[in-house]
Amino acid sequence: MKFIISLLLTGAVVAIAAYIVPGAAVANFWWAIITGLVIGLVNAIVGGILRLFTFPLNWLTFGLVSFIITVLMILLSDKLMGSKFEVDGFWTATLFAIVVAIIEMIIGSIGGKEKRR
Repeated sequence: MKFIISLLLTGAVVAIAAYIVPGAAVANFWWAIITGLVIGLVNAIVGGILRLFTFPLNWLTFGLVSFIITVLMILLSDKLMGSKFEVDGFWTATLFAIVVAIIEMIIGSIGGKEKRR
């Protein structure tokens, strides 16, 4: 059940970010859910490998390289999704990543965290 809720929230975040960011577009809500899933998978697999190889540089730049890798994974997801998810370029993808992070932060603060015993 948590996975389904997480997918729906991710789709909503991608749809909202695509609505807010000029130059980013997603076909509809269902494609927003699939786009969120693709971005997550690409970021976890390819992005994880890139982060492993760029760890020293990432450490020196206080995480900036990791953010750039996330932006590149959004651009890769754009290429994989075809016309269902469009991002105009690097700076649009950068703004998209920032908006997604802010929206996820807001949702996380509203939802709160589970308290463990």
